[in-house]
Amino acid sequence: MIQIYLCDDEESVRHHLRTALERKICMEGYDMKVVCAASAARELLEAVEDNSRSIYFLDVDLKDGAWDGFTLGRELRRRDPHGTLVYITSYGDLAWKTFQYHLEAFDYIVKEGEQTGRAAALCLEAVQDRLLNERRDPAEIFSLRAGDETRHLPLSEILFFETAPKSHHVFLHTADSRLEFVGSLNELEIELSGRFVRVHRAYLAALDKIEAVDWKEGHVRVGGRTCLLSRAGKIRLKRERE
Repeated sequence: MIQIYLCDDEESVRHHLRTALERKICMEGYDMKVVCAASAARELLEAVEDNSRSIYFLDVDLKDGAWDGFTLGRELRRRDPHGTLVYITSYGDLAWKTFQYHLEAFDYIVKEGEQTGRAAALCLEAVQDRLLNERRDPAEIFSLRAGDETRHLPLSEILFFETAPKSHHVFLHTADSRLEFVGSLNELEIELSGRFVRVHRAYLAALDKIEAVDWKEGHVRVGGRTCLLSRAGKIRLKRERE
């Protein structure tokens, strides 16, 4: 079970956070629990278990002597290097401050009364999604670089790959998107052997997504889309289906 810790010196904020998080956990059935809602840094630190990979919601402007949200975050990062830090703040953008302390905060939530709790619940949903992705078998994930962004897609969502007009570029097709990245179908065919089949020199299709084959006209339907089917592709496809 993942433990959740809160630290804010405003009782109303702690109440909104705890109530919203516990409701979200109950509704979604997350394997999580709010174990501490502290008003001071020392109170929180006494409750924290080292290396527990917990989730921490911390007040930036914590009024607790030498402790503020960032010094507390630094101590928590030392005790729990893989923990998730979420900052609660009355200000807009304090990301630069977390870089100064090398804290790698997951998110920032601006204090806005009851909206604070709703934002925290949405943040918890995002943390849950990240944890699920981390637990997936790496062999079931396809990673690519699209522009300045690295994307990680479940193989189960990919319909087919297609050569792009630009040299050494490939299109990746899903049910609702098309992504272009640097690569080659020859390399992908080797990497994804057993899951995808080269139906044409320009197409590499997911075996389990092929819905129909027109052997005479030389087409396959994949997820509602049409891919060309070459003579060599017919041989490969028949072999994979044996």
